[in-house]
Amino acid sequence: MPAGQETILSVTQLTRDIRSLLEEQIGDVWVEGEVSNHRLQSSGHRYFTLKDAESQLSCVMFRGHAARSSVRLADGALVQAFGQVTVYAARGQYQMIVRLVQPKGLGALQARFEALKRRLHTEGLFDQQVKKPVPRHPEVVALVTSPTGAAIQDMLNIITRRAPWIRVLIYPVRVQGQGAESDIARAIEVLNHPEQTGIPRPDTIIVGRGGGSLEDLWCFNEEIVARAVFASEIPVISAVGHEIDFTICDFVADLRAPTPSAAAELLAPDAAELSRHFEAAGRALRLRATSMIEQQARVLDLIARGTLQREPVRHLREAEQALDEAEAALARTVTGRLRDRSDSLAQLQQVLARHHPVRLLADAGSRVELTTQRLRQGVVHRLERLDDKIAARAAALRTLGPDGVLARGFSFTMDLAGRVITDAGTLQQGDEIVTHLARGSVHSRVMHKTGRGGAVDHERHGQDGGHSH
Repeated sequence: MPAGQETILSVTQLTRDIRSLLEEQIGDVWVEGEVSNHRLQSSGHRYFTLKDAESQLSCVMFRGHAARSSVRLADGALVQAFGQVTVYAARGQYQMIVRLVQPKGLGALQARFEALKRRLHTEGLFDQQVKKPVPRHPEVVALVTSPTGAAIQDMLNIITRRAPWIRVLIYPVRVQGQGAESDIARAIEVLNHPEQTGIPRPDTIIVGRGGGSLEDLWCFNEEIVARAVFASEIPVISAVGHEIDFTICDFVADLRAPTPSAAAELLAPDAAELSRHFEAAGRALRLRATSMIEQQARVLDLIARGTLQREPVRHLREAEQALDEAEAALARTVTGRLRDRSDSLAQLQQVLARHHPVRLLADAGSRVELTTQRLRQGVVHRLERLDDKIAARAAALRTLGPDGVLARGFSFTMDLAGRVITDAGTLQQGDEIVTHLARGSVHSRVMHKTGRGGAVDHERHGQDGGHSH
């Protein structure tokens, strides 16, 4: 098709379309291959190629993800990489932005991890607004962990040393292997209903274990554990593995601790520090109490040296005088108020008298009578004016009307049909016409006619039946 008959894309537009297509259609994927051409830039970014027997894929792992990765990248290593397939627009080359690298063989577990993580995140289990606050000074702490691992010893040592007053409940569970996830979920459920077992209700629950591989920590990635943590009414701290290890339990918990030891330190404030804090608070309290006592002592001293102690009778008399003045003022106030109320009542009575129904009816009757008189006078005057107009118009009619005109010697002629004749041209010889005079009329027959302004000869018949020429 010739150019101009279809949309022509620029190289940049086409590259963007290809990138959008790759990112939307392929998106995040796991890719397995051998590392080659690996290089670490001074920026901290890692560039390498994943290849197999037939193809190769350019990859980049940016500094943030590279720093958190525990897998050593080197040429020849067989790895599984997780990330997004996109296009590097500057060279028009498709590549993979890698976010996670693991040794070959762990891809299936990681895929399950990412799928569950996305689903639970969509359901809102990770939302910050639903997380419960962890108490700063708990009295009872429950440890859900293995009773034989190093993690429980570390947590007990820290809590005992830093806060010996905290009561620790140990709920032994399996933290690795098949069935461990059910043990952990059951422990959280039992601790949330202590009345069923008679144990103290803990203020906080720590769920954790020491470090290990992805398979070792997998029970903390199971959905049953995530939902048990989310449903717990008691705040839950997740302390699984090392700082670089992340599990689904970490995302759902109310608080994540990088290690079990860190979780114990979060809950157990240092006793020496607390002692210093309480000593400082005690000193401040003593200073405040001493200041208040001294201030009240000064007030009592002023009262003791005042006139109330030296001349109590004078104070009593002054109080009696003030009472008399208040009584007089009260009487004046009451009298004034009563006078104001009486004046207001009198005004209201006057207003009521002016608006009493009898008074209003009398006023209305007077207005009706006055209006009737005015209406009657108006009608009489109107009729008189109309009589004058009628008389004037009758006189004008007598003067200017047909009778007046005929009386002055004029006449008018009509045909037998009653039509007034104004033009001789409309008459034919032999037509009968009637001429009206002031008194009587004359019947005639046309004998001869002339043009405009001429005469018409006709035979006349008198009113008495006679005729003339």
